[in-house]
Amino acid sequence: MTVVKRFGAGAVLLLAMAAPAWAALPIQHWVHASGAKVYLIESPVIPMLDVEIQVDGGSRRDPALQAGLASVTAGLLSGGVAASKGQPALDENQLSEAWLDLGAQFGAGASGDRFTVSLRTLTQPGLLQNAVALAARQMASPAWPESVWQRDRERMLAALKEAETRPGTIAGRAFAKAVYGDHPYGAETTSESLNAIGVADMQAFYRRHASACRAQVSLVGAVNREQADRVVGELMAAWTPNGCEALPSVPEVAPLPAAVDQRLPFDAAQAQVLIGQPGMRRDDPDHFPAFVGNYILGGGGFVSRLTTEVREKRGLSYSVYSYFSPGLHAGAFQIGLTTRPDQAAQALEVAQGVLREFVAQGPTEAELQAAKEYLVNSFALRIDSNRKLIANLSNIAWHGLPMDYLDTWTDKVKAVSVADIRRTFAKALQPERMVTVVVGGRP
Repeated sequence: MTVVKRFGAGAVLLLAMAAPAWAALPIQHWVHASGAKVYLIESPVIPMLDVEIQVDGGSRRDPALQAGLASVTAGLLSGGVAASKGQPALDENQLSEAWLDLGAQFGAGASGDRFTVSLRTLTQPGLLQNAVALAARQMASPAWPESVWQRDRERMLAALKEAETRPGTIAGRAFAKAVYGDHPYGAETTSESLNAIGVADMQAFYRRHASACRAQVSLVGAVNREQADRVVGELMAAWTPNGCEALPSVPEVAPLPAAVDQRLPFDAAQAQVLIGQPGMRRDDPDHFPAFVGNYILGGGGFVSRLTTEVREKRGLSYSVYSYFSPGLHAGAFQIGLTTRPDQAAQALEVAQGVLREFVAQGPTEAELQAAKEYLVNSFALRIDSNRKLIANLSNIAWHGLPMDYLDTWTDKVKAVSVADIRRTFAKALQPERMVTVVVGGRP
């Protein structure tokens, strides 16, 4: 077990506001008997517990013809529980009422990389035990009701049809396809892929990926290590029977061989402009230079260079942004803006020029100093609630970050130099090989 400085999270926050050099998060880490990796932050200030369980079962694991399978599997976990061990079945409404009676919340979802189950409950005796027991039952014996899936699928199909009337949807789909190609990150949920998914497919997907031996369990709240271990044991008992089937490898995102330029007519008041390419993996050693540099380029809102050039100086767009979306594979780097269709060409030219200059020269020393001051001074706001703490802890668990990651976060930001940013952006981005998508203007 690794224990990093034992303090309550509430007390730590007070120290954070008083002195930036404090010990940020008291993270305890061990491997549970089930094989699950456990990460705990004791936060006794509020009698509440947040639990987040992650496994490698995100949309990158969807079969090629069943895009959306991970997401709909997570959604149907709330469709009810089957009768088991002398307990009666609960339909969708009865299950919802059971959670309301406990004053607790249970949810599941899927991102590109992760399949996640979450629990939030009060820690008073009785409430905690009952909430954990209900969560374990829901994880072990989902009912997989066909009628609920048929209803939900119809809603999703209607939502997809409506989304196709929005230029933002058209732009996002074209951009993802151009950036990722055949990689699962670029897979699109369609009416065909939804109609190809049945309840049996969800059951098989869930059994294959929801395994205790590959789970990472993060806990933040008013429990100690012994209590946390018992909670993990009860929850992981639900997944232990699923075994630990080896998962196939997923290929890396391929670099763009050449620039891609798509101009898609669409009769709308605003044109959607997206620029980007495959960016960086989360485990890239230059994560911090990329993070700080992007804050200066387009992630800092009104103080970013893109906003200054595109909005403030020329009035071409109300909002313009940039970001990296690193994951287990190289997630996209993206610049996005909306503008009048007759201004799209000019706005695009200005944004591309700002990017080229930034990649070539990096930020100024003044820009870098201002970014560091903001990021360091606002760091306490990143961990000022249990929800933010659990998000940070899950991120540490998922990406295998050091236990002192948040202890040293501000120091790593401070250490970034102009040369670091220039080197990182030159390595990660090639402005001459970008995907450009413009959706807007009459045919």
